[in-house]
Amino acid sequence: MFKEFKEFAIKGNMIDMAVGIVIGAAFGAIIASLVDDVFMPLVGLLIGGLDFSNWFILLGDAGGASIPTIEAAKEAGIATLNIGLFINAIVKFLIIAFALFMVVKGINAMKRQEEEKPAPPATPPAQEVLLGEIRDLLSKK
Repeated sequence: MFKEFKEFAIKGNMIDMAVGIVIGAAFGAIIASLVDDVFMPLVGLLIGGLDFSNWFILLGDAGGASIPTIEAAKEAGIATLNIGLFINAIVKFLIIAFALFMVVKGINAMKRQEEEKPAPPATPPAQEVLLGEIRDLLSKK
């Protein structure tokens, strides 16, 4: 059983997949930072200086207290509808989907270039080569 697992674990596809997952996680972290630290502050600025990550609706009674952040609402035990975080997740998804689309588009373009290359001329069968040699020898006489 260990031998079968070893064969499974060291297959090329398995290693490629592991590398892809690690790179994907790193890419996800970069996109999360891009959205949270670059795009959403700009969107917040455009809509009047609102901190977009703290855009939420209280679903419980705050008892007249001011609840400025999602963390404050959690500490007070009040449920929230986190609209800003949901929009952040949508923007992250769209950026990742677009990046993957561009990667797949590039790969497909490279495949098309490979397909468009003319195939090398086929080598003639051995009989034709021999007949050509005989013809050449007879023409020299």
